[in-house]
Amino acid sequence: MNILTILCYTLIVVVALLLIGLIMIQPSKSGGMGAAFGGIGEAFGGKAGSHLTKTTVIMTAIFFIVALALAAFIGHGGGKKEASDEFSKALTAQEEVTVKAPEAKAGAVENKAK
Repeated sequence: MNILTILCYTLIVVVALLLIGLIMIQPSKSGGMGAAFGGIGEAFGGKAGSHLTKTTVIMTAIFFIVALALAAFIGHGGGKKEASDEFSKALTAQEEVTVKAPEAKAGAVENKAK
Protein backbone atom coordinates (compact mmCIF):
# COMPACT_ATOMS: atom_id res chain seq x y z
CA MET A 1 0.00 0.00 0.00
CA ASN A 2 1.07 3.49 -0.72
CA ILE A 3 1.95 5.70 2.28
CA LEU A 4 -0.53 8.33 1.06
CA THR A 5 -3.32 5.74 1.01
CA ILE A 6 -2.52 4.70 4.58
CA LEU A 7 -2.52 8.35 5.63
CA CYS A 8 -5.94 8.86 4.02
CA TYR A 9 -7.35 5.77 5.74
CA THR A 10 -6.08 7.03 9.10
CA LEU A 11 -7.41 10.53 8.49
CA ILE A 12 -10.84 9.32 7.45
CA VAL A 13 -11.18 7.17 10.58
CA VAL A 14 -10.12 10.04 12.86
CA VAL A 15 -12.48 12.49 11.14
CA ALA A 16 -15.35 9.98 11.30
CA LEU A 17 -14.84 9.49 15.04
CA LEU A 18 -14.69 13.25 15.58
CA LEU A 19 -17.89 13.68 13.58
CA ILE A 20 -19.65 11.06 15.68
CA GLY A 21 -18.58 12.86 18.84
CA LEU A 22 -19.58 16.29 17.51
CA ILE A 23 -23.01 15.11 16.45
CA MET A 24 -23.63 13.34 19.75
CA ILE A 25 -22.82 16.38 21.91
CA GLN A 26 -24.94 18.86 19.97
CA PRO A 27 -28.16 19.94 21.64
CA SER A 28 -31.35 18.92 19.87
CA LYS A 29 -33.34 21.54 17.99
CA SER A 30 -36.55 20.00 19.43
CA GLY A 31 -38.34 20.63 16.20
CA GLY A 32 -38.44 17.07 14.89
CA MET A 33 -37.83 16.30 11.24
CA GLY A 34 -38.97 19.73 10.09
CA ALA A 35 -36.15 21.43 11.94
CA ALA A 36 -33.69 18.83 10.65
CA PHE A 37 -34.35 19.81 7.04
CA GLY A 38 -35.18 23.47 7.56
CA GLY A 39 -32.35 24.25 9.96
CA ILE A 40 -29.55 23.30 7.61
CA GLY A 41 -29.38 26.81 6.17
CA GLU A 42 -28.16 28.37 9.36
CA ALA A 43 -24.82 26.59 9.05
CA PHE A 44 -24.18 28.15 5.64
CA GLY A 45 -25.29 31.71 6.19
CA GLY A 46 -28.24 33.83 7.18
CA LYS A 47 -28.22 33.30 10.91
CA ALA A 48 -24.99 32.63 12.72
CA GLY A 49 -24.86 28.99 13.79
CA SER A 50 -23.20 27.74 16.90
CA HIS A 51 -19.56 26.75 16.89
CA LEU A 52 -20.50 23.09 17.03
CA THR A 53 -22.65 23.40 13.92
CA LYS A 54 -19.92 25.17 11.97
CA THR A 55 -17.32 22.65 13.13
CA THR A 56 -19.60 19.78 12.10
CA VAL A 57 -20.02 21.26 8.61
CA ILE A 58 -16.26 21.72 8.25
CA MET A 59 -15.51 18.19 9.48
CA THR A 60 -18.13 16.76 7.12
CA ALA A 61 -16.53 18.58 4.19
CA ILE A 62 -13.11 17.26 5.19
CA PHE A 63 -14.56 13.75 5.48
CA PHE A 64 -16.00 13.86 1.95
CA ILE A 65 -12.85 15.37 0.44
CA VAL A 66 -10.64 12.71 2.02
CA ALA A 67 -13.08 9.97 0.96
CA LEU A 68 -12.98 11.19 -2.65
CA ALA A 69 -9.19 11.43 -2.57
CA LEU A 70 -8.96 7.92 -1.16
CA ALA A 71 -11.27 6.60 -3.88
CA ALA A 72 -9.11 8.30 -6.51
CA PHE A 73 -5.89 6.86 -5.07
CA ILE A 74 -7.32 3.36 -4.91
CA GLY A 75 -9.03 3.54 -8.29
CA HIS A 76 -6.12 4.99 -10.23
CA GLY A 77 -3.10 3.46 -8.60
CA GLY A 78 -4.08 0.75 -6.15
CA GLY A 79 -4.23 -2.46 -8.13
CA LYS A 80 -2.69 -1.52 -11.45
CA LYS A 81 0.85 -2.51 -10.59
CA GLU A 82 -0.20 -5.98 -9.48
CA ALA A 83 -2.42 -6.42 -12.52
CA SER A 84 0.29 -5.26 -14.90
CA ASP A 85 2.79 -7.63 -13.27
CA GLU A 86 0.41 -10.55 -13.72
CA PHE A 87 -0.27 -9.48 -17.31
CA SER A 88 3.43 -9.25 -18.13
CA LYS A 89 4.04 -12.70 -16.59
CA ALA A 90 1.20 -14.17 -18.64
CA LEU A 91 2.49 -12.46 -21.78
CA THR A 92 6.00 -13.79 -21.18
CA ALA A 93 4.64 -17.31 -20.67
CA GLN A 94 2.61 -17.00 -23.89
CA GLU A 95 5.70 -15.83 -25.79
CA GLU A 96 7.67 -18.82 -24.49
CA VAL A 97 4.95 -21.19 -25.64
CA THR A 98 4.79 -19.48 -29.03
CA VAL A 99 8.56 -19.69 -29.48
CA LYS A 100 8.78 -23.33 -28.34
CA ALA A 101 5.84 -24.50 -30.46
CA PRO A 102 7.52 -24.09 -33.88
CA GLU A 103 10.69 -25.73 -32.53
CA ALA A 104 8.68 -28.69 -31.31
CA LYS A 105 6.94 -29.03 -34.70
CA ALA A 106 10.28 -28.90 -36.50
CA GLY A 107 11.65 -31.60 -34.22
CA ALA A 108 8.60 -33.77 -34.83
CA VAL A 109 8.98 -33.44 -38.61
CA GLU A 110 12.67 -34.43 -38.36
CA ASN A 111 11.79 -37.48 -36.25
CA LYS A 112 9.16 -38.61 -38.79
CA ALA A 113 11.65 -38.20 -41.64
CA LYS A 114 14.18 -40.51 -39.96
